[in-house]
Amino acid sequence: MSQGPLAGVKVVELAGIGPGPCAGMMLADMGAQVTVVERRSPNANAAPTSEQMAAHTFYNRGKRSIALDLKKPEATEVVLKLIEDSDLLIEGFRPGVMERLGLGPDICLARNPRLVYGRMTGWGQQGPLAHAAGHDPNYIALSGALWPGGNAERAPTAPLTLVGDVGGGTMILIFGLLSGLIHARETGEGQVVDTAITDGSAYIASLLRMMHNTGQISDTPGTGWADFGAPWNDTYTCADGGFITICPLEPQFYAELIQRLGLEGDPLFADQWDKTQWPAGRARMAELFLERSRDEWCDLLEGTDACFAPVLNMTEALNHPHNVARETFITCNDVPQPAPAPKFSRSKPSVGPCPLPGQHTDDVIADLGLDREGLLASGAI
Repeated sequence: MSQGPLAGVKVVELAGIGPGPCAGMMLADMGAQVTVVERRSPNANAAPTSEQMAAHTFYNRGKRSIALDLKKPEATEVVLKLIEDSDLLIEGFRPGVMERLGLGPDICLARNPRLVYGRMTGWGQQGPLAHAAGHDPNYIALSGALWPGGNAERAPTAPLTLVGDVGGGTMILIFGLLSGLIHARETGEGQVVDTAITDGSAYIASLLRMMHNTGQISDTPGTGWADFGAPWNDTYTCADGGFITICPLEPQFYAELIQRLGLEGDPLFADQWDKTQWPAGRARMAELFLERSRDEWCDLLEGTDACFAPVLNMTEALNHPHNVARETFITCNDVPQPAPAPKFSRSKPSVGPCPLPGQHTDDVIADLGLDREGLLASGAI
């Protein structure tokens, strides 16, 4: 039994993709008992997912997995029985799907008034776009969070899933669920948490919005320091094809970078905030960083106050000394994956194994005191 900070919290997760399962994983890492409801395969003879494949989909680590055919009313009753004794629910279907399955908020909260019912969608439960398909780039484009990711030479872009699905989705959902959990424990009242990635990505872009309000970035790409207008805030290519990043915003850090690069006498860099020099300064920086390999720049700048880091690929990140020292990544069943974060001084999170789909169906049915043979006969399990 995990002794993480959420030990004792019970979660029902309706299997989905992306931000919902990620939220379930993070809750499980922190000690919550998460039961994920998978879709039962209509082909009883279908080959089960291999253990190795299940391990690669580590979003299910530490969860119990049951497989149900939610088109059967008997399966719906199984989920409702689970909900009766649970604190949180996670679902990521389009608006209306849970209601059609007989698992909408009204029914679930009638069974368990203390339930915090977490809904994860791209556009939200209401609004003109609520029923439209979409993915991470679409949501963060609409919220404005994507715009500062470009400059005068390149279209706005961002790493897939990080800003929208995980930042505006998973993290905001967890924030809502745990806020609702505290409220439910204080008042006995559950509620619905409507998590829209558009809302969440706008929320986590609050700092960018404040920077826009104060003129540090504008609606014209590449004219502010934060949207890559300044030569000292960007990613540069090195002689070996690798990349490095610099961002010495504060004057003392900027001075250190300029000194270490040997640019102290160059008028292009005499005034950090002289925008008229930024285009030529960018060109000079690009030329300079092409003179050495990424590792050579690391030897000169890494660990200093020049606000520098190499751009590591997924494999390199596993072995960087800083990540190794902090145990940022772990390996389970030969599969590298991020360790739970943040770190706690007392209630240390732990990582459980990844289940096969439906692996715990019989155990859960037994725990609920339900008739396994009857459920089998109905096709619910």
